[in-house]
Amino acid sequence: MATTSEFTSKSFSVANKNLKLNSKDDIDPILKDLNKQLDVEDVHFSGNTIGVEAALALSETLKKLKSLRIADLSDIFTGRLITEIPQALKSICDSLLDCPALEEVNLSDNAFGGRSAEPMVNLLSSHPSLQVLKLNNNGLGIEGGKIVSGALKTLASHPQGSKLRVVICGRNRLENGSSDSWAEAYSLHQNTLQVVKMPQNGIRPEGITAILTGLTSCAGLKELDLQDNTMTKNGSIAFSNAIKSWSGLEVINISDCLTGGRGGIEIARTLAAGVLKELKTLRLQFNEWDERALTPLSKYVSDYGHKLTTLEINGNRADPDEDVIESIREALSKHDHGDALDELDEMEEYEEDDLEEESEGEDSDVEEADDAVDGKVKDDKKAADNTTATSTQKENDLDDLTDQLAGTKIK
Repeated sequence: MATTSEFTSKSFSVANKNLKLNSKDDIDPILKDLNKQLDVEDVHFSGNTIGVEAALALSETLKKLKSLRIADLSDIFTGRLITEIPQALKSICDSLLDCPALEEVNLSDNAFGGRSAEPMVNLLSSHPSLQVLKLNNNGLGIEGGKIVSGALKTLASHPQGSKLRVVICGRNRLENGSSDSWAEAYSLHQNTLQVVKMPQNGIRPEGITAILTGLTSCAGLKELDLQDNTMTKNGSIAFSNAIKSWSGLEVINISDCLTGGRGGIEIARTLAAGVLKELKTLRLQFNEWDERALTPLSKYVSDYGHKLTTLEINGNRADPDEDVIESIREALSKHDHGDALDELDEMEEYEEDDLEEESEGEDSDVEEADDAVDGKVKDDKKAADNTTATSTQKENDLDDLTDQLAGTKIK
């Protein structure tokens, strides 16, 4: 998931220069340039590595940026030890409290681990102008998730109110253990929250249900991404009930959520009832949906999908030449969106198994999903080794990495 932050007409950037900034002397030339542009609206330090002394120097300059709206500080600790990161992170985050116009903070792709979540608390709990928080791929784990969501709960009670509208917290192994805290944090931002993205967090049906319950308070929700967590039937029922609260929802991503056949039917039938008429993007890949779910989905597209420009159903259980797929294509074409459907090159072979043979209880659903979930975790970890080298401590040995993540591996 991309977490790149916006560049404005008043940007300052040293992004992706692979600079190793250890001391004040190392970062001083950059800060001299930045001090000449104190009216900047966004700064970009991503793709460099910043040590404690350099971070302290950077903090002194950040405090002067009274027009700063966007702070892109993603991927700034590659190669740093767990003993360095908390102090460097705290000095940077605390300095941003002196930037009254600050709207967006991007700290993605920094291998914090749960123990390095605390240095962010002052900023996340106290800045009334904060609107966009990007914490993707940080290895927070359950405890780190509780710390971050706890800070957001405090922010909601700020005397000036909270403006938080976007939360991105994917690939953090949040699991079920932090779900109740996230649910409460979301419910407390019911008047402002518009976008929530929590993909690839190992969250199971109980946790999904808790988060959705919290989000039902957020009537203005526009985008929800829960991709690659685990719903099965119970989570799908919670989802189908929750979407009734978000009449303005424009983007849904629940691909790879193991909704299963029954779960797919629940969701598709709710959609077909017309609860969402503003959807522009609907991602449903690899969820074991068959004709029984795809048929009401087709009805939804035909009756209410006039704004739908992206529909992803690849990897489900239907032949691309089946009538139900053709009916979906025709429904999209009816709204002049004939190109909205994704490629269907990985559709699974559909077998005429009886609906009654599927599990009646969630325990059975979860048990049957365990192997698939474990497989996804292993695949994600293997992929992470190849694709997220900059966000891991590749200059340390395996023991350093294990210690840094406090027992929680980044996917």
